[in-house]
Amino acid sequence: MSDTLIDGLYREGEKIADTKAPLDVPLSQCWSQRKFNTPLVNPANRRKIKIIVVGTGLAGGAAAASLGEMGYHVDAFFYQDSARRAHSIAAQGGINAAKNYRNDNDSVYRLFYDTVKGGDYRARETNVYRLAEVSANIIDQCVAQGVPFAREYGGLLDNRSFGGVQVSRTFYARGQTGQQLLIGAYQALERQVKAGTVHEHPRHEMVELIVHDGRARGIVARDMATGELETYTANCVVLATGGYGNVFFLSTNAMGCNGTAAWRAHRKGAYFANPCYTQIHPTCIPQHGDQQSKLTLMSESLRNDGRIWVPKKAEDCKKDPRDIPEEDRDYYLERIYPSFGNLVPRDIASRQAKNMCDEGRGVGPEIDGVARGVYLDFAEAIERMGRDAVSAKYGNLFDMYQRITDDNPYETPMRIYPAVHYTMGGVWVDYDLETTIPGLYMAGECNFSDHGANRLGASALMQGLSDGYWVIPNTVNAYLAQTLAWSDLPQDDPDVVKAREDAQARIDKLMSIDGTRSVDSIHKELGKIMWEYCGMSRNAEGLKRAVQMIRELRKEFWTNVRIPGKAKGEMNQSLERAGRLADFLELGELMCIDALHRNESCGGHFREEYQTEEGEALRDDENYCYVAAWEWTGEGQPPILHKEDLIYNNIELKQRSYK
Repeated sequence: MSDTLIDGLYREGEKIADTKAPLDVPLSQCWSQRKFNTPLVNPANRRKIKIIVVGTGLAGGAAAASLGEMGYHVDAFFYQDSARRAHSIAAQGGINAAKNYRNDNDSVYRLFYDTVKGGDYRARETNVYRLAEVSANIIDQCVAQGVPFAREYGGLLDNRSFGGVQVSRTFYARGQTGQQLLIGAYQALERQVKAGTVHEHPRHEMVELIVHDGRARGIVARDMATGELETYTANCVVLATGGYGNVFFLSTNAMGCNGTAAWRAHRKGAYFANPCYTQIHPTCIPQHGDQQSKLTLMSESLRNDGRIWVPKKAEDCKKDPRDIPEEDRDYYLERIYPSFGNLVPRDIASRQAKNMCDEGRGVGPEIDGVARGVYLDFAEAIERMGRDAVSAKYGNLFDMYQRITDDNPYETPMRIYPAVHYTMGGVWVDYDLETTIPGLYMAGECNFSDHGANRLGASALMQGLSDGYWVIPNTVNAYLAQTLAWSDLPQDDPDVVKAREDAQARIDKLMSIDGTRSVDSIHKELGKIMWEYCGMSRNAEGLKRAVQMIRELRKEFWTNVRIPGKAKGEMNQSLERAGRLADFLELGELMCIDALHRNESCGGHFREEYQTEEGEALRDDENYCYVAAWEWTGEGQPPILHKEDLIYNNIELKQRSYK
């Protein structure tokens, strides 16, 4: 490791590499070869092995159900009152799979290529190809479960297009795809609960990871109803706890979504990869004031038939959009990107919406003196298809929009604007989805593995179910086969006791501060810092300022936050939010350091200093074609950067173009 402190913020350590993917075979055989090489656990021995799964969304629910079906004893933890209330339920538009039902020249390789290109060539080839390979299996699995995908007149499964592709490969259930897929996973999970292989722990939040002899052996969970801390041990731990988008305070995530489980693992030794890669979704209902607690997603599927535009003249922005003639409208995505039009990738569509508003051509209410909104217009689609056909495809989304805004999108264009939606960064994992802590696995959005610097639409559901149903059940055996001789870790083991004591000490410290500021007031301030300096665009000066502002805000939090109520004997949501915010304050600083160190633009990471003459992201493949994996070194200590070189043998690196 270098002793040099770079930019006064971090040090650089040794390089790392994924050693699990078999690179001595063609890419198309990599997953099959890995499964064949993986040691197995005899079915009779599986019931002797315990596995902890934290999170029961698509990734966690599918993993717990699959592992239970295999015969393992699974403890599943979730902070909701029911597993089917995981945030996966909020996904709207669809799930990708390389089925080629439309006969439009789709294939596993094309899905693989589109995903790597969409991620701006910052993802591993091996992981992405596996994702594309198992995508077709996911659809078959879900259909067998009874997921009511939309069907064509003849009864075949229907498809539509999403951003960044020129084929139709997205399977959907109107605007409720996440809900229907989660119900399928939930059914599978509850079947195993009835069978006795899975034990559910509702309203339990993981607050610490138990590491014994360098291996993940359990968790400390807080019973949110009583406040009691409980310790649970197992042979291995699987975290499937989603992303960290709520570091921005305002996002499309449910308010309960948090990064605590992943960050607790990071503090215990799991490297955190590419934290600055965050996705801003282009089609969300715009912010309307400073008292909101979250933002609302409008599905990307709307861009199939809706046309995005702003007035050509700033003086028209206050007019009723129906009074603006066609020749005075700028369909800017169709103008700038004629090949893909309104279906460009999310990072590009979001930046262009910001550009239009920065030019003074935004529409709707002004936030901080700027109108932050563009139009999404269905007038042409209604004329072409008819209102009933549009309603059949998007009716529930239109209804949701009208309930929130009191505008009828059948009669007047929707107003949309980008919002934080997804995080491509996450805990570093190898091909088996195992972290740098042996026995700790990450599934779904909380790992970094598949999307590079930008996720294509309808790929989050694909990754969650791929990791849960297909990857984790096939890779975890390699580790568990080594653990057959292990005895249960007793509750009085020093590592178990220390983990519990550390978690309790943190809670006691939070409750003892008794300051004057609410948790939400500090969280809102953090969100404004992150959005202003580490949002849709970043620059070195702003990122350096953000690091200092976050450090000052973190000091304010630990000296002046006020948490009413008691830590035990009652449900205390202020305490829950405070614990999550404490982790966000550390994670937010690392996000800014990561964005500052990466002197290039790629995907969702747009550094203003590094752009083409046309304003597009300008990568630096010679110096930054790597995964940035950060190591925790202690509170107030500079993190250590470990680089994993990205090797492309099957795809040519080139500047992304959607024109």
